[in-house]
Amino acid sequence: MVLNPVISKLAGKLVVLASASPRRLEILRNAGLRFEVVPSWFKETLDKRLFKAPHQYAVETAKQKALEVARRMPCNHLKTPDIVIGADTIVSVDGVILEKPRDKQDAYRMLSSLSGKEHSVFTGVAVVLCHEKPNDGDYRIVEFYEETKVKFADLSEDMLWEYIDSGEPMDKAGGYGIQALGSCDGDAAPSPPTPVDGSSGRAEETGPATASRGCEDSDEAGKDLAKIIQLMDGFKASKALFTACKLGVFDLLQRRPASDAAQVALQLETSLKGTRRLLEACLSLQLLKSTIPDCGTPAYENTELSKRFLLSDAPSSLLGYVAHCDDSVWPLFSHLESAVREGAHQHRRAFCSKSGDLFQVNIPIERFKYALDANAELLTQDAAYSSREAKLKFMKAMHSIAQVTGRAVATAFDLSAFKSACDLGGCTGTMAVEMARAHPGMSVTVFDLAAVVEMIPHFQSSTPQDRVTFVAGDFFKDALPKADLYILSRILHDWSDERVHFLLGRIADACTPGRGLLLSEIFLERSRTGPSRGLLQALSMGDGRQRSADEYALLLKSHAFVVSGIKQTGDLLDAMLCVKV
Repeated sequence: MVLNPVISKLAGKLVVLASASPRRLEILRNAGLRFEVVPSWFKETLDKRLFKAPHQYAVETAKQKALEVARRMPCNHLKTPDIVIGADTIVSVDGVILEKPRDKQDAYRMLSSLSGKEHSVFTGVAVVLCHEKPNDGDYRIVEFYEETKVKFADLSEDMLWEYIDSGEPMDKAGGYGIQALGSCDGDAAPSPPTPVDGSSGRAEETGPATASRGCEDSDEAGKDLAKIIQLMDGFKASKALFTACKLGVFDLLQRRPASDAAQVALQLETSLKGTRRLLEACLSLQLLKSTIPDCGTPAYENTELSKRFLLSDAPSSLLGYVAHCDDSVWPLFSHLESAVREGAHQHRRAFCSKSGDLFQVNIPIERFKYALDANAELLTQDAAYSSREAKLKFMKAMHSIAQVTGRAVATAFDLSAFKSACDLGGCTGTMAVEMARAHPGMSVTVFDLAAVVEMIPHFQSSTPQDRVTFVAGDFFKDALPKADLYILSRILHDWSDERVHFLLGRIADACTPGRGLLLSEIFLERSRTGPSRGLLQALSMGDGRQRSADEYALLLKSHAFVVSGIKQTGDLLDAMLCVKV
């Protein structure tokens, strides 16, 4: 209530918090303030020796955080804020400033220095008024700080290490959080640090100390926070994977295992700093493992995960699909906000420097509509690619994902009653090969566009020539090859309802009673709450849509196909077998 006059004056103003701290968000929201969050990129590298008092360091860091956001937003976000709020919290004991611990040993050092002592927690705040500039052209800034005196109980070694091993100290100034495990009584954590001067506690993270929440609530909150942070950081992990694959890190380490960062950088012709950090990131993602020999320099090797999926010559290699995600899906999802607002794909924004670029690559549009994942994305490859290069790259993506999904689909049902099959839009024939291997009495025809069939020699080595053949044609226009069983693997989800019904009608016309249709798609749950891979894929905003198994069954029933079996494979794709009645 006290802040209502102030809050009312800020109505209609763009207020920005230059921090992603959950507690700072909570404090401002509880105050009734409407604001946006734009985390600062300022690196906290100020020289502490330049400041006479600890609070000056906290205030200056808060100011630099806020100024970085105030200067960045007009360029990167294309909007100028009215007010930017920055804050920084530090712990000071015996004149030494403690920030976030670097590792467990650093956390131990910090907490040991606090044990049994009284110390100060300083929160510096800077408010940048972006539309009030004095004569020197910089922003007007309001600064202040708050100090809280905190007293720690005597902490035993066991108590210290139990708290450190909980992981809580690692992202908190001074190595503790008064609002979480640090406030819990009993054996689970240190005895609660207590504010002794009647002030509001650690402004960065806590507001008032809340020991009454208990350790159990804190554990749950920690898990929730970890999940959100994992989602927030997911794009970084993806890009680290994409970059390592593009640079050939995994192939190199397969040829030269136990290489250190300098050796990898030399072979890849990359910087030592960048290479070391990329290798460390892959190590944390369990894509690499390391040993430390006598020289003390980490040596890196591939994990079994990387050997299985990230080597160019691995039978289940996903490198083609990884390249597709990096070059085509990533740019599209960078424009997801526009896609959601407009309800349309963002090909032009993602790939074209001018309006005429969109279809400079001379690849038939219909071909790309046969794709396996966010298919139309690859329509818009950069104009620098030749038609042949773009087609080959696209087919490698389809081939790659089909290598790891084909067997689960091919073996989902007993198909011994069908002596011939036709894989519509089967591209490189990977699914057809798996069908032929799983069913020795079956011959399979791959029916796809002529532009695709002419590229098949690039993938021919794994194709059994005697029972897998290729026929060129357009399944929307040309007569379908005769077969006992038709296969649609990742086709229907990408087409409009009108085109789906048209295609199914053509297949129904080609089938006599008793002939089959094998459908392979991601089957959504009835509640449309999962699986996330299907729902996230739908955000590409193509013409089609994802469906549940029940929805596909109704769709096929309208064309005289009845469901014989549904198989949740536990793999990337599910399967449904239908029979014409």
